[in-house]
Amino acid sequence: MDTPAIAAALARALRRATRVVALTGAGISAESGVPTFRDALTGLWAKFDPRELATPSAFARNPKLVWDWYAARRETLAHVVPNPGHVALARIEALVPDFLLATQNVDGLHARAGSRLLVELHGNIARVKCSREHRVVAHWAEPGDDLPPRCPHCGAFLRPDVVWFEESLPEDALARADAAARRAEVMLVVGTSAEVWPAAGLAHTAKAAGARLVEVNPEATPLSALADDVLRAPSGVALPALVAAAWPDLPQAT
Repeated sequence: MDTPAIAAALARALRRATRVVALTGAGISAESGVPTFRDALTGLWAKFDPRELATPSAFARNPKLVWDWYAARRETLAHVVPNPGHVALARIEALVPDFLLATQNVDGLHARAGSRLLVELHGNIARVKCSREHRVVAHWAEPGDDLPPRCPHCGAFLRPDVVWFEESLPEDALARADAAARRAEVMLVVGTSAEVWPAAGLAHTAKAAGARLVEVNPEATPLSALADDVLRAPSGVALPALVAAAWPDLPQAT
């Protein structure tokens, strides 16, 4: 795809901004080859509905099944790497005094690309936590074939540290992202339809507070009409172009 034209006004606004927030969704990770949640239900998992695998009630009914599904997803993610869109957001973080990246993705690719000012709204699939006390657990004993591992502290089953259907987003993560959206001068909405609430509300909050709203998505979304600028290209193309336009004297990433 051709590199999108970056409006001079947008480039100036980003370069001058001291407060920037970004919201990312599945689209940016899809460019790295990460299957979307439903796309991952292939092969042995094709017969399952997502709600059979990603709810507290599903885990209560069949914890081993749910554990194995997430183990399979972690194995898939072990073979993907961040793309230029992830890297460009990490570069913007280094250039803007007050920056926050809020992601709906659980794959950890932003951190691997170098992002540090990061809120993972839906958790991280690489982390494991206790299903009872919710503390993150790094090491555990492998169980038998019919059960997931147990928490070394209390004996409850371990589970992935992600937000399931029927669960609320972590209050502290959402509050941090909301505060950043309210003070942002520029908000980048990247690779998401902005239809899944409450995360989708961050774009509306930023716009209402006066931020310049920039959508980066190869497809039109319900947010497109609200955006001040629309970069109709994949994030791996549009975001490096935006960085280059805003900071033309900056050495380009290789």
